[in-house]
Amino acid sequence: MYTQHSKQSGFTLLELLVVLGIIAMLAGIVGPQVMKHMGESKVKAAKVQIEELMASLDMYKLDLGNYPSQEQGLNALIESPDSTKNWNGPYLRKSKVPVDPWQNPYIYTFPGKHGKFDLSSLGADSVEGGEGEDRDVLGWE
Repeated sequence: MYTQHSKQSGFTLLELLVVLGIIAMLAGIVGPQVMKHMGESKVKAAKVQIEELMASLDMYKLDLGNYPSQEQGLNALIESPDSTKNWNGPYLRKSKVPVDPWQNPYIYTFPGKHGKFDLSSLGADSVEGGEGEDRDVLGWE
């Protein structure tokens, strides 16, 4: 007589716990490194955006003879201020002024303390100073 033996295969609870433990250890080691590089990439992105905005401000000055006033701000790069005649903008490709990687507006000061104008971001903490991702990103450095 033929008897049917069913042989079930699978993982034991102990094997599953070992695999979960290994995954948890890897996440604990790799996770902070990934987050560190994400913070650094946001700082680099802010530097690139500041450079782009500074170049647009220089193009604005070439057309109008001066930089936007403090009141006009960076919006003068996308919308013609009422009192300007030679405005050939928009000077940015986007329809609105970009914000920094932490979703805060860039700080434009005219006249500047470090040059004709100052352009900066306060970093992740939105407070002057700081270290790492919290440090300020300055257009004059």
